[in-house]
Amino acid sequence: QVQLVESGGGSVQAGGALTLSCIANGGSYSAYCMAWFRQAPGKEREGVAVISRSGGHTHYADSVKGRFSISRANAENTHYLQMNDLKPEDTAMYYCAASPRFFSGLATMDPSSFNYWGRGTQVTVSS
Repeated sequence: QVQLVESGGGSVQAGGALTLSCIANGGSYSAYCMAWFRQAPGKEREGVAVISRSGGHTHYADSVKGRFSISRANAENTHYLQMNDLKPEDTAMYYCAASPRFFSGLATMDPSSFNYWGRGTQVTVSS
């Protein structure tokens, strides 16, 4: 069983930056691909970014490419989402997630492919 806890959310103005962190407890951290999802009110949960077990491969949603960066520190059981040039449409609850599947099967970032979820951290971007 893996427990995930997010931190780092907050309120920023458009053009600002935030870094989200997700620490994992339990399980073998390096055995999981890690991801970030987000869900805005009235919208479905969408994948933002996913990173392979070693950190050598990443995939991003088109809406965040060039602005967001996912990384992980296996020695610290932690992965991150660096968010730059934030826009009001980035406003959402952000969730971290873990999947035991191979990275090649996670490019679509289907939420059903992820077994473990954090409770979320709110990001609000004002114009």
